[in-house]
Amino acid sequence: MDKLRASDGKNLGVFQLNVPATWMAFDGANIWVPNGGNTLTKLRASDGKNLGNFGVGSSPFQAAFDGTNVWVTNGVSNTVMKLRASDGKLLGTFQTSPGPLGIAFDGANIWTANRGSQTVTKLRASDGTVLGTFNVPLEPYGIAFDGESVWVSTDFAVTVLRARDGALLGYVNTTQPTVGVAFDGANIWVAGYNNMVGKL
Repeated sequence: MDKLRASDGKNLGVFQLNVPATWMAFDGANIWVPNGGNTLTKLRASDGKNLGNFGVGSSPFQAAFDGTNVWVTNGVSNTVMKLRASDGKLLGTFQTSPGPLGIAFDGANIWTANRGSQTVTKLRASDGTVLGTFNVPLEPYGIAFDGESVWVSTDFAVTVLRARDGALLGYVNTTQPTVGVAFDGANIWVAGYNNMVGKL
């Protein structure tokens, strides 16, 4: 994996992982990488040093940081796991709907985009209790929180849910199937399958 300087994109280092990586999360000091070896790798952000590999469920896909702990979706195990960021200790394994991929934290709760069941699950971050499961169309993939709403990337659309109760607020159509979604503090960015990045 590569470390790029945010100001100008200069490559500051390439760090080897033993297995393919997917998405990443930052905890303020370290990068957490779910990978194909059914582990979650912790890298020190300053120099890329491997600080540990922690066993998780089958096909870990995406991670999120809640301020204290790291959460990871396991797409085949149909679970989300909570690990303590300081030492990687497993704090809990929680069932979701089939096929969880994307994951986001809203300040109090964890949201997973469940591609295998066309749903989004909301879990209380303190104890993993499921607070709701909400239907969305067309195989959800990525998920992001903008301070009030949850945005879910799906095929040819982004679905918007109210974070408070999961109520459907609407859809934004896209020209291509969407994958990743992120919030920059003002706008939503969506990445598509066919070399597309959109700003909403």
